[in-house]
Formats: sequence, C-alpha cells, structure tokens
Amino acid sequence: MRIAILGASGRTGGTLVDLALDRGHEVVALGRTPVRVTVPASRQVENRQADVTDPNSFPALSDIDVVVSAIGISKGDGPGALTAGARRLAAADVRTVWLGALGSGVSSRSGGLIYTGVMRLFVGSELREKVEADEIALKAGATVFHAPDVTDGPLSSTRRVVPLADLRRPLLPPRISRITLASLLLDEAESGKQGNGIVVPLA
Repeated sequence: MRIAILGASGRTGGTLVDLALDRGHEVVALGRTPVRVTVPASRQVENRQADVTDPNSFPALSDIDVVVSAIGISKGDGPGALTAGARRLAAADVRTVWLGALGSGVSSRSGGLIYTGVMRLFVGSELREKVEADEIALKAGATVFHAPDVTDGPLSSTRRVVPLADLRRPLLPPRISRITLASLLLDEAESGKQGNGIVVPLA
C-alpha cells in the first residue's frame, strides 16, 4: 500500500515510518520540516512538506491509499494545530486512521478514575481541542484511536483493539508501548476492519 504518515518526524510517527517500511509499504512522510524525518539511505521514503496550519502548503494526497495521523499538540504550537490537521485530512478525502487520546471527549471516564484525574491535571487545557479534532475526523469517516498513556517498551504479544463501547473500565491507569500502538494503527490502515468510529488500542 501507499501509506502517508502525518507527523512523521515525531516519536510515534517515526516508529510508524519504520514499521510501515518493514511491512513492505511505500511510505510518504508528511511534516512541517521534512529534513527531520530520518531513515537510513537504504530505505526509501518520499518526504512532503505539510504544514497543517497553512492550507495552501498542504500537499495533495490523491495518490495515497490511507493516511495515519500521529500529530499531537507540541510545545510551541499555538491553539488550533490539531484541529487544523483534522480539517486538512478531511478536505483531502482520503481514508484516515486518526490518533486521539483516551480520556478525552466520549472516553473521558473510560480509563478509570485515576487516569481521568491524571488527564485533567496534565492535559486539561488541550482536551477541548482534542475533542474537536476527533469530531472532525469522525465526521469525515476516520477510524479514531483513543490511545492510553504511551511508554517505551517491547511489542505486546496480546495487543488488540476494542470498540470504545466494549472497553472495560480499568482499575489502574492503562498504558501501551509506542511500538505496540504503531503496530495496531498500521493493522487498521491495512485492513480497514474497524471502520468509522472510536476504538481503543490495548496491550
């Protein structure tokens, strides 16, 4: 497949690039600063400059099978970057797998009481924008992943995805390793099995 990865220069985006190449896909890396996407010379990646806050500089994606978005709200980003990204992909009319956050919007209580408190403490000011971006992506037909806290660690052998409605509220704050999350995002990009809706990746 020809897979575009938005936010390819970030840690999760970079992991997605590596895994997609490992699986034999053609990868198009989308980012504001393409030179920050680093892969060995032996691995071919097409870099396209993509500033989500500037519609005129966002590239066409008509040659792309699916986009996986790994953008977040980075330090220095003004308000609106995340929703702008959702709008750019919605306008591109391409199948999208969108990375959101467990504990935002309709999943605000799904991570358990401790997790809810942590989200409000550390992500509180960004929650509203995350919710708005999810709504834009969902309206455009995306599969939205509400991922729990992302950590470094190995690929989980028990990884799976469940619809938000089927998630059992955990006692302890849930976590998932970055490579496990990236693997599940790519699984959905390849299969389209979950379709339009909110799902939760679990380890």
